[in-house]
Amino acid sequence: MSQTIRLHGLETDSIVDGIGYRVAIFTQGCHRNCEGCHNPGSHNPAGGLEWSLDEIEKKFSGNPLLDGITLSGGEPFLQPAPCAELARRAHAKGLSVWVYSGFTYEELQRWAQRDEDVKALLGECDVLVDGPFVLAERSLDLLYCGSRNQRVIDLKRTRQEGKVVLFTPPEW
Repeated sequence: MSQTIRLHGLETDSIVDGIGYRVAIFTQGCHRNCEGCHNPGSHNPAGGLEWSLDEIEKKFSGNPLLDGITLSGGEPFLQPAPCAELARRAHAKGLSVWVYSGFTYEELQRWAQRDEDVKALLGECDVLVDGPFVLAERSLDLLYCGSRNQRVIDLKRTRQEGKVVLFTPPEW
């Protein structure tokens, strides 16, 4: 397993990429080229910078205020092995793991049957925001996603109940 990953960027103090205070990790590489993508610089798989997983782990270690990490992109499932390892390391620290993907949950489930790394990453996700961004479905009223076709899936409950369960934010 690679001990490096190609990233477009990293934010150590995100409050918009999932619930709570998070480190947002933006992977490099996405073939979808969604019209209106908020991160088009992440599309070229040869772009960005190579980071060691240890260096990234330092960014989400030692901060008692941190709630979790978010893997976004680009497309995290195009680098599933290092993303799964980062998710494992985050879970070992008691942090939650959110993943944004242009693939639907159903597509990822089918892919996971053929690819152990995809299966591992999917298994480490607590919450999955799935589906491509569709400009015609764009809405500023949605929580944690950009277009109406996307879902915010509580994967822990989905695995427990055997059907897709949407994430419900806590009452503030």
